[in-house]
Amino acid sequence: MEKETSSSSDVSASHVGRVRSRRRANEVTTDGNNKANGPTLLVSDQNKYKSMLIRTYSTVWMIGGFAFLVYMGHLYIWAMVVVIQIFMATELFNLLRKSSEEKQLPGFRLLNWHFFFTAMLFTYGRFLSRELVNTVSSDHLLYKLVSGLIKYQMFICYFLYISGFVWFILTLKKKTYKYQFKQYAWTHMILLTVFAQSSFTVANIFEGMFWFLLPASLIVINDIAAYLFGFFLGRTPLIKLSPKKTWEGFIGASVTTIISAFLLANVMGRFQWFTCPRKDLSTGWLQCDPGPMFKPEHYYLGDWAPQWFPWKDVFLMPVQWHALALGLFASIIAPFGGFFASGFKRAFKIKDFGDSIPGHGGITDRMDCQMVMAVFAYIYHQSFISPHNFSVDAILDQILRNLTYEEQRNLYEQLGEMLGNLCKADKLAACL
Repeated sequence: MEKETSSSSDVSASHVGRVRSRRRANEVTTDGNNKANGPTLLVSDQNKYKSMLIRTYSTVWMIGGFAFLVYMGHLYIWAMVVVIQIFMATELFNLLRKSSEEKQLPGFRLLNWHFFFTAMLFTYGRFLSRELVNTVSSDHLLYKLVSGLIKYQMFICYFLYISGFVWFILTLKKKTYKYQFKQYAWTHMILLTVFAQSSFTVANIFEGMFWFLLPASLIVINDIAAYLFGFFLGRTPLIKLSPKKTWEGFIGASVTTIISAFLLANVMGRFQWFTCPRKDLSTGWLQCDPGPMFKPEHYYLGDWAPQWFPWKDVFLMPVQWHALALGLFASIIAPFGGFFASGFKRAFKIKDFGDSIPGHGGITDRMDCQMVMAVFAYIYHQSFISPHNFSVDAILDQILRNLTYEEQRNLYEQLGEMLGNLCKADKLAACL
């Protein structure tokens, strides 16, 4: 009894000793000093320098590869978007995947990809039908084949979707119903997230690389500026969903992005490679009338500028004022795409969607804000930039998409007769 009592007292004493050792005076003083001094700067954390170097290295490689694809042309950028969509779908498909369940469902993963490529055929068929027809217009047989596919494209896609729906019903198995229906709903959410937004990116590319490159560059600039301002100056937390985001980084990045939008629009607007729309799927050089949006206009500052300001006369493109709207959206609204992704990852208790990009996470981690920005850029272009009246290109697009080859030839013959009669009646100088 005495031995047991002494041993228990020793244990309790040692326990108390351990508890007391955790509350040393110097440790409490250190914590107190930290609290008294306020929140520390992120730059003071030495462990962050290694991750910053890795992140910088990956960013340089991504920017370099992106610049090379921009140089190669529209078709290569479209291929890049398709690859990004496949990576994003892979990361999101794997998020709720359970190998124990799928062992009982052979071919179930193939069904998800069936829906994925059906959605790809539908979205790109709608956005790129005109470019595809213009590409094959020189070959009569191929032109008739492509025209037929475009005419019945919606029916083909619907048939593919219904076949996947029937496939899903036939593969339902007892004890896996809940998992299968959860995956079915999750697949449709992925398709909505990936295609309903990123497909607008492809539409922007062929409207003119300017409307893809400027919004994408503004997101990159905003992300880099927010990271740097937050790294060196960040003190005040911005939102609980992203503890590393700070108000200093958010405000600094917003100012940087808006200024960059105004200046970048002037630089990019000088190159026809960026401003001309691509009307086919070739990779040749582009030549076009840039339009009034990309023609510099003279502004005399006069009394608005101080006496010491050397530039009283400036030349600005009208598109630069529209670029301010893009910059404002990229700095204020687009970051909420990242906040949404952060909340999504917290809901699933994961740090990143993947690890394909060192220091950045997965492809989905980098594309969250880009997708939100792409939709806004397309809607803004269609609402404020693209002409709403009927143009020759729009009429020709409808002719190529809806009329057969024989109907088109008859239309052109009738137009020729009408023009000939008009010339004979009015003796127009253009007809002579």
